[in-house]
Amino acid sequence: MLAPSPPFARLPVLDLARGVALAAMAIYHFSWDLEFFGLADLGVTEHPLWVAFARAIAASFLALVGVGLVLGHGKGVKLKPFLRRLGVIVAAAAAITVLSYLADPDGIIWFGILHCIAVSSVIGLLFLRLPVIVIILAGMACVAAPQFATSSMFNGLPWVWLGLGSEIIPSNDYNPLLPWFGYVLFGIAAARLIPPERWPRWRPRSAVGRTLCLAGRHSLIVYLVHQPLLMGSLWLVAQVLR
Repeated sequence: MLAPSPPFARLPVLDLARGVALAAMAIYHFSWDLEFFGLADLGVTEHPLWVAFARAIAASFLALVGVGLVLGHGKGVKLKPFLRRLGVIVAAAAAITVLSYLADPDGIIWFGILHCIAVSSVIGLLFLRLPVIVIILAGMACVAAPQFATSSMFNGLPWVWLGLGSEIIPSNDYNPLLPWFGYVLFGIAAARLIPPERWPRWRPRSAVGRTLCLAGRHSLIVYLVHQPLLMGSLWLVAQVLR
């Protein structure tokens, strides 16, 4: 049943968290771009610390999606704002797929983090009212599933969204529903355990804090724009050096 819920005041601490995640993502992509253009050999896609860094960034974004679902729709789904936001994310995800095909046909982004956020936002609504322990156990099951439930029957493009294939399709950004939806559920559980009135009422005072909060408020735009800017700049550097 869909019912209106009162709007909650925007929490700068969540904008800050998104801004920090965006900054970390920009560091990772900058390092990846350096390697892509042959300007450095950092082992970004292979070294365990870089891999862990990338996974922590994705997990933080998805956990914040879960938190946002609870704060925005925990007392009843606000259908119009939800569908409007979902439409923007779906359109952006589709654009990423098309642009990735044009830029690198060998690493097409069929189901990247924006695709995962879109699908997870819809499925996450089903968990908003469930007992917290059920949400946590479901999240643990999602995270563990790729370790125990992979099968060749899930290979191929039609199943790329699920994440249970025994062979992974090459992609420059791959965040399938399993295990990543588990982190959305962890975010939902965390927000359920902390009532809105208990969230910190911190306000940014420094220029760095205000900048990070501003980026966090416009995270989708920053996400879409930052990598083309980084790649364009480093491409120019590569041309000059060569």
